[in-house]
Amino acid sequence: MALSLGVNIDHVATVRQARRGEEPDPVAAMFEAGLGGAEIITVHLREDRRHINDRDVERIARDCVVRLNLEMGATEEMVKIAIGLRNGSGGKRGPQMVTLVPEGRAEVTTEGGLDVAKDVGRLKDVVARLKSATGGMAVSAFIDAAAQQVEASKAAGFDACEIHTGPYAAAFAAAGGDERISKELTGEIGKIADAGQRIRGLGMRFNAGHALNYVNVRGIAGLPGIEELHIGHSIVSRAVFVGMREAVREMRRAMNG
Repeated sequence: MALSLGVNIDHVATVRQARRGEEPDPVAAMFEAGLGGAEIITVHLREDRRHINDRDVERIARDCVVRLNLEMGATEEMVKIAIGLRNGSGGKRGPQMVTLVPEGRAEVTTEGGLDVAKDVGRLKDVVARLKSATGGMAVSAFIDAAAQQVEASKAAGFDACEIHTGPYAAAFAAAGGDERISKELTGEIGKIADAGQRIRGLGMRFNAGHALNYVNVRGIAGLPGIEELHIGHSIVSRAVFVGMREAVREMRRAMNG
């Protein structure tokens, strides 16, 4: 199966919110990313609405012509929003997938994976409710590369696990981009590969994301059985100089080595 690219457009909204105006428009970024070759658009509707807001999600869900992945905390408010989007359109529009992530108000970006093992019972109910929406939604867990979390995700009913690649990206940077000289980097790749094998063995989809960029992406894109990469900040940053469409094209080339 070909590796799919999910482009997170949150930080287009971050730039807009610097002036609390109307531009740049995340919906325009969504279309440009699709034209550049993105198979998935990802947005994170945070509790504090620091970048993507409810109106953005409604417009993107209405107009997105590729798969829409909604990242969110596993809260009652967010579950109702996701289900409402699907039910309100008779299941004919996005999101097609929901990714449950940990969320803290003080964090700059998501720090670490969701502790599914600590909250299996409640998350099992959340996952079941999301799947019951009209047209159904696939549900993914954003987790660390730990066997306990993978197995808990299966027990909770998740369809996919997105492995947190932040530790890998940090090890890559510490090694100066030279994979040959860092045992730590080799170890991080091994953890992700092992988690991916376990995920696939349990019948779930193996995805990955966080802190991936044009330099380090190939080390993850080449792992056996990986199906989706979700990348945002580096693509939006590159788009400042070359435009969103070209930035996505360049990422696809980097993924392919």
